[in-house]
Order: sequence, then C-alpha cells, then structure tokens
Amino acid sequence: MSMTEAIGRMQSIQSMISELTTRPVDSAKSTAISAAATGSLVDGGGDGSFTQALASALGTSGTGTASLQESLNSLTGISGTTLKGVSAPVATGGAATGNDVVAAAKKYIGVPYVWGGTNPATGMDCSGFTQRVFKDLGVEIPRVVSDQMRQGTPVASLAEAKPGDLLVSFGGNHISIYLGNGKAIDAPVPGQTIQIRDAWEQQSNLTSIRRIVPAGGTS
Repeated sequence: MSMTEAIGRMQSIQSMISELTTRPVDSAKSTAISAAATGSLVDGGGDGSFTQALASALGTSGTGTASLQESLNSLTGISGTTLKGVSAPVATGGAATGNDVVAAAKKYIGVPYVWGGTNPATGMDCSGFTQRVFKDLGVEIPRVVSDQMRQGTPVASLAEAKPGDLLVSFGGNHISIYLGNGKAIDAPVPGQTIQIRDAWEQQSNLTSIRRIVPAGGTS
C-alpha cells in the first residue's frame, strides 16, 4: 500500500469516525467497525477491502460506496444517513454510461486541487478526482494517471471522443474527463478548483483517450 493510498484510507476512516460521534452506536458494532478499519490498514487492502470487512462485520453485503453507506446506516440504525466526505452514488439504473460519468463529475465542481488528494472533503488531484468519479458509479480504476491511461478501450482521436471519456495529456502528466462540445472537467493545478473549461487538450498534446464505460451523448 502506497503512502497516498494509506492517507486516503485514513481520511475515509476519520470521516466515518466523525460521523459516528454524533450517533448512538451499539458497543458490539463499535468494536466491529474498529476491527474492520484496523484490519484494512494492516493488511494493505484497498478501500474495497475496508468496505467488505465493514459490511461483513455489520451483516450488510457488497463493496464500494453504496455498501459503505449501507453499513453506516446499519451501524447508526438510521436510514438516509450520509457519510461525510463520501458522496452518494449516482443512480444509473444499471450499467454506468458516459452520461453518468459526466453527472457524477459535476458534483465535485469547486473542490480544491490538492496534490495526492483523494478525499472530496479536503481536496483531490487530477487522477484522484477521476478515480473518485468512477468509484461513485461502482467502477474501480487505478489511482494514478499512468495506470488509468491503460484502462478501458482506446479512442482514436479527439474528434471521436464522447462524454465520459478520459483525456490523458502530456505523456501521462494530466487527466481530465471529456464532457463533449469541446468542454472538459478536471482538477487542474494547485490554487484552483475542479472546474469545467474549454478542453485545452488538443490532438497534438494528447497521450491517450480511454473509454471506461459505454459512450454517452454526443462528442
């Protein structure tokens, strides 16, 4: 487990603990959540490992953000509780499409850029942002651009890109989500926030275009 992954996992756990301090919690379940969190950090598993352990301890099922929410509801005994720092997944009615990616991405407009960041409560970098967007839809992609740019299927050119596609530029130093009509959304640089802008990626500086889920909308 890398340092970035460890920090991200600790932030998620801290967010959960913060939420739980405001709710009455059964002592046995408190022990279960602590064991799940500790076990995940020790064994080096990903967020899915933590969620799975939590779900198992609390008698819920599945992995991902939706399962984490389900587990929190089980822990507090209150449905509809929202875990701080974890956005509710976008309802897709089935398999996610590029349109769902666009909708999920727009929820994070205004979140500050933080290098190495993966938590929308504190800030995200470009690949932390794209990973979070797909995670909200139940789609797991790697943490860093160099790995994300090898996921899904290649798109030949910017002219063929569709909303929801990943635009990788400058040799893998940056990644954004294409919105269509020449627009993109990304976490740009320190001092700025996640924003929609004219896609500054041009065919000349694009390294890769990747389609992770079925295309949505028009280019």
